[in-house]
Amino acid sequence: MSLTFDRLAYDSVDDFLYGVCPNPVKTKNGLVIGGGEMYPEVNFTLPPMNINKDTMPEIRSIYKEIIEGVLKKAYELHAPGLVIEFETLPEMTENPEWGLEIHKILKEAMNDYEAKYGLKSAIRMTPNDIREMSRPPVMRSGKYWEAMVKTFEGAAKDGADFLSVESTGGKEVNDEAIMNADLRTSIYALGCLASRDMKWLWKNITEIANANGAISAGDSACGFANTSMVLAEQGFIPKVYAAVMRALVTPRALVAIENGAIGPSKDCAYENVYLKAITGTPITLEGKSAACAHFSPIGNIALAVPDLWSNESVQQVKLLSGFAPVVSTEQLIYDCRLMNVAAKKGHAKLMRDLLVESDCYLDPQAYVLRPDIVFEISEEIVKTQDPFSRTLNTARRTLEILRRGLEKKELSIDERDVAWLDILEGQIEEIPEDEEEFIAEMKEEIPESKYNFSEYINEED
Repeated sequence: MSLTFDRLAYDSVDDFLYGVCPNPVKTKNGLVIGGGEMYPEVNFTLPPMNINKDTMPEIRSIYKEIIEGVLKKAYELHAPGLVIEFETLPEMTENPEWGLEIHKILKEAMNDYEAKYGLKSAIRMTPNDIREMSRPPVMRSGKYWEAMVKTFEGAAKDGADFLSVESTGGKEVNDEAIMNADLRTSIYALGCLASRDMKWLWKNITEIANANGAISAGDSACGFANTSMVLAEQGFIPKVYAAVMRALVTPRALVAIENGAIGPSKDCAYENVYLKAITGTPITLEGKSAACAHFSPIGNIALAVPDLWSNESVQQVKLLSGFAPVVSTEQLIYDCRLMNVAAKKGHAKLMRDLLVESDCYLDPQAYVLRPDIVFEISEEIVKTQDPFSRTLNTARRTLEILRRGLEKKELSIDERDVAWLDILEGQIEEIPEDEEEFIAEMKEEIPESKYNFSEYINEED
């Protein structure tokens, strides 16, 4: 039975703060996410190298070196706890035994530090969504999905705390839409395709988690909204399109929680702020301290309301002070320490508001993350229950908010982007209110070679 959300989890935006949420999550070893303490979530990966059976001994050694360095630094800096995210690389998901070997190395080191030093930690296992490696993607069967299932199940049985994924349902349609700033097609990809995939996918992930003592955590629309952000920063597409995409992916993300995910949702999902407002579940975010992975115009505002604070991902490369994952660990710990002290002294709201104001007026992608605007968009989302209507209404409301900010002269939008507000509104006007009518139109427009609609049909459709 799916959950439904028809109102926000908060009565006042003043209560919408970092480190605390209405529905905190507790791990097996007692680490509480969203219970009043903000923790770092450290993500790391290999330096550039080949990944095959011959290099696996070296790879295992590298991951062992990384986790030992990260845990040592966390202990030295008196971190009250931390989360480790292991995002498998594609080869490690195609060959589940490789990813599971590394997960075991990480988990054993974490258990050892807790036993010896009392350092509580939790691990998030995030296999790649390799279903898109077949073209058009096969979403619900075949060797790629089977490899993902083996990875999820094996990690959960081996003690993974959280199961997550950056799912790619609908991405094969949305990729071209992003390049063309085609909001109409993005609404189809997200509201009609991705949301259907999310329902099927997260029912399965939740079943695996529940059967094996893990927590069904949450998804990320990184391949949709973050791709838009990066392309907008490079000047390839309008920032106002990227700002709309930032909110537009939320109805899709909400489907995971409706089908059993309880958080914390993944770090690169900036849509998490809307999810927290709607569901009260804990979230992870990334911003200024993730510059090792990608640049963004939302470095401070992203720190306003998360429960975990992440570096996104960093390679095991040597810097002047030490290896990059250890450097990231130190940066995250100090960020969280400052945030926690501010909260304990009664200044959490002030800290939040300073972080928000430092970013929110300088870029439309930051503006839509302002807490009061997050509430406004979230309230629009929960007015209806089907993902298509939610996605369409989110696009309309976000564009209205951006235009209002521009008219009030409190939002900075590049002159060349201003005209895109009219263009995007015009694209939305062409979309029928009836989902079946819209699907029929898009089936005529998008070649069958690009995607297989039957891969997105659920029993109730």
